[in-house]
Amino acid sequence: MIYIGCCGFPISRKRYYSEYMVVEVQQTFYQVPRTETLEKWRREAPSDFEFIVKAWQGITHPTTSPTWKRYRGELEGDRDKYGLLQYTEEVMISWRETLRAMEALESNKVLIQLPPKLKWNNETKEDITSTLLEFLKYGFILIVEPRHASWYNGEVRRFFEDNGIVHCVDPFKDTSFNTGGITYYRLHGINGYNYGYKYREEDLRKLVNIMTEEDPNRDSYIMFNNKYMYEDSTTLKKLMNELGLDVV
Repeated sequence: MIYIGCCGFPISRKRYYSEYMVVEVQQTFYQVPRTETLEKWRREAPSDFEFIVKAWQGITHPTTSPTWKRYRGELEGDRDKYGLLQYTEEVMISWRETLRAMEALESNKVLIQLPPKLKWNNETKEDITSTLLEFLKYGFILIVEPRHASWYNGEVRRFFEDNGIVHCVDPFKDTSFNTGGITYYRLHGINGYNYGYKYREEDLRKLVNIMTEEDPNRDSYIMFNNKYMYEDSTTLKKLMNELGLDVV
């Protein structure tokens, strides 16, 4: 099955629930909403609707990142020990905050988007692997999106493969390792991270060709993360339905 959705709600939640089967929750990256709010979203949605939680930025982004400008609250511990998948209590605090959202939304998948400057090297990989292995103990599906070229090597691929970690890519930019039990694509526009990009029909047909080469027995997720995510996801669903692909 191919699941098509958006990174966030581009239309009202009520309408979104009637047209899609899955959403990637973006609010949880900047600041996890109140538990009561998340539980309300879960109640509003159909029972078979899926929420995928984007991990809180305390796991991935140092507090010097501009993304923290949207955070309102006090941080526990040492501010320098947040982010970058450091193996610290501060990152574990951030993981527990992410778990709060997952439990409220009854989600079993978490998207961990890494900052572009986080490299895989001898100085970072011990922390990275220790942190991800700690997360895996909770039994959720980890979807990791590296955004630095240093991650594209055999060592990372083996680590992801051995531990069932889903390798997330933008298929217009990189090739997935095809690790973990699902395929997960996030679309950020063409020519870099171009969120204002509107996909042309020829772009989406190229994506259809990529999907027809995928294992039909493997669930795939295509999540649009651009300004025109609603229009583009709707067009892609139409193209795939015309070809008789198993898509929702």
